[in-house]
Amino acid sequence: MKIIIFGATGMVGQGLLRESLLNPAVEQVLCVGRTPTGQSHPKLGEIVHCNLYDLASIEHELVGYDACLFCLGVSAAGMTEAAYRSITYDLTMHVAQTLARLNPQSRFLYVSGSGTNPNSRTMWARIKGQTEQALLALPFEAFMLHPGFIQPQHGVVSKTRLYRLLYRLIGPLYPVLKRFMPQYVTTTDQLAQAMLRVAQNGAPQPILENNMINQL
Repeated sequence: MKIIIFGATGMVGQGLLRESLLNPAVEQVLCVGRTPTGQSHPKLGEIVHCNLYDLASIEHELVGYDACLFCLGVSAAGMTEAAYRSITYDLTMHVAQTLARLNPQSRFLYVSGSGTNPNSRTMWARIKGQTEQALLALPFEAFMLHPGFIQPQHGVVSKTRLYRLLYRLIGPLYPVLKRFMPQYVTTTDQLAQAMLRVAQNGAPQPILENNMINQL
C-alpha cells in the first residue's frame, strides 16, 4: 500500500508517520507539508510545499497512491470564522478534489473530531461537519474519523500551545478516563493503526466514532 500523509508534523500526523513506517503493509509513504518531518527512512518520501492551496506544480508526484490520510488542521481558538474555514474547509477540499482527480480509486481519510455536526452552533463543529459532507460527495471512498481525547505516545507532542497545556493537565488522568469512559479516549498509536487498517481495507461505515476507532 502506498499512502500520502498531509499534516505529518502535527500530533496525530507524528503518530501516524511512526506507525506507517513500522507497518509492513505500507510500501511507501509520501509526506506533503510546509515543513519537513526531520525523519529519514527507506520508505519515506517528502515534498515540502509552501502553498498547499496550489498543488499544480507537484501534481505529477501525487499520482499512483492508494490512500491519502489527511491530518492537517488547526485549533479554532482565537480564529475568526473566515480564517478557520479557509484552512479547515477550503484547504482540505482543494487537496481532496485534486487527489480525487489524480487517484479516483483511492481512499481519503479525514481526521475530524468528536462532536462534529454541520448544523452545530459551535463554529468549529459546524465547519468540520460541512467539510465532511463535501468530502463524502467526492468521487472516491472517504472516511471521517471522530476521535475524542487523544493521548500522545512515544514522545509525540502537539504543535499547538493550548493543546500541549491541555495534555499536560489531563494526561495524568488518562488511565482513569480509559477505565471509566473508554468510548471517549484513544491514543496516537490506536488512531494511527485504525487509520492504516481503514486505508487498506475500508470500513463498514463512512463516519467512525471514537469507539469504532479503538475497535479497529
